[in-house]
Amino acid sequence: MNQSIKTIVISEQASTSELIKLYLQEFENFNFLAAVSDFSKAYNAVKELDKCLVIVDISYYQEQALNFVSKITSEFKNCRVIALSDRPQVDLVIRAMRIGASDFLQLPLIKDEFFEVLNKHYLDMTGAKPKKSKCRVVTVYSNKGGVGKTSIATNLALELAKITKENVALIDLNFQLGDVTAFLDLKPSFNISYMLQNLDKINEDFLLSTLEKYKDTSLYVLADPPYFKQADNVSSKDITKLFNILRDTFSYVVVDTSGGFDSKAINALENSDLIFLVTIVNLPALRNCQRCMELFDKLGIEADKVQILINRYMENDEISADDVEEVLGKNIYWKIPNNYFTMMSAINKGVPVSYVNPDSNVALSYKNLALMVSDSIYRQNLTKKLGKV
Repeated sequence: MNQSIKTIVISEQASTSELIKLYLQEFENFNFLAAVSDFSKAYNAVKELDKCLVIVDISYYQEQALNFVSKITSEFKNCRVIALSDRPQVDLVIRAMRIGASDFLQLPLIKDEFFEVLNKHYLDMTGAKPKKSKCRVVTVYSNKGGVGKTSIATNLALELAKITKENVALIDLNFQLGDVTAFLDLKPSFNISYMLQNLDKINEDFLLSTLEKYKDTSLYVLADPPYFKQADNVSSKDITKLFNILRDTFSYVVVDTSGGFDSKAINALENSDLIFLVTIVNLPALRNCQRCMELFDKLGIEADKVQILINRYMENDEISADDVEEVLGKNIYWKIPNNYFTMMSAINKGVPVSYVNPDSNVALSYKNLALMVSDSIYRQNLTKKLGKV
């Protein structure tokens, strides 16, 4: 016998609630429990249920509705939320998804689209189908040393964890000269070599208990091996398998690689959804950046997932941002401002830059970069679907 998921509808419009009730009766796998317009009553109803679907119309009392979504999704892990609106602006959709809504549909509802979303939730909530990973792997790369690659990886990973409240893994794939643990002042009990030797044992509980959690955040760090020889027997196949396992546990995986084009770095690049190619604004660095792009092309890495990130950017530099874009033939994705004293203070203290001065230009830049990365997961599809920017 099929499980029936209890469903609560919240809307100011009786016609919307009635239509959803009819659709749910037709779909059969969801049991329409109540239609209310009061968020307190809805909260009390959800509190009494082991598992439920909540459909929230946020066309009215938007802030109150969003606060409600945030509250129930954070408190009740077996509750899923579908948000609705007759004015689904992209920024609103992104905000709703970030605070916990699983899906966002436009009103008036399109029956086939609604049924597709219901079916996905039913399979997820009943365990009838393995949940598809929504993880995004972001690799920070440069073949030139000293451009701030590790600073970018560590600060980006922390900001993603703080903004999304989701589990984020920071992986140090620089097997010879990794610095991630130094940048975060960590002394982990386990490292990537141990993980690769125990791939068959790894599951979500194993990862979350073994990786080093950074303070009171949802950032987990997988350190480089302490001894060079531990990297000798690591194969590309093992790295790929590790990435696949990480995808099932984490919402984001941020990778700091070596500066070369060894098999481990190439494997990370091939397994990435987004590659930040880091450069600073001087001619040797830009030439190296050009060579990297040429090598990426020869390796068959999609150009769309490679984005240019400038570190230590100064507005009045002799080489302008326009010059950089002309030389590289590619738009700059992000510019992190030059703030030597704040960055060096963070590095010397072994903390992220936001812990030194959260209001500094460089800390705010990392925060906004993380927002950009997390938003783009939804924004790419939403702009096509809604036809809006």
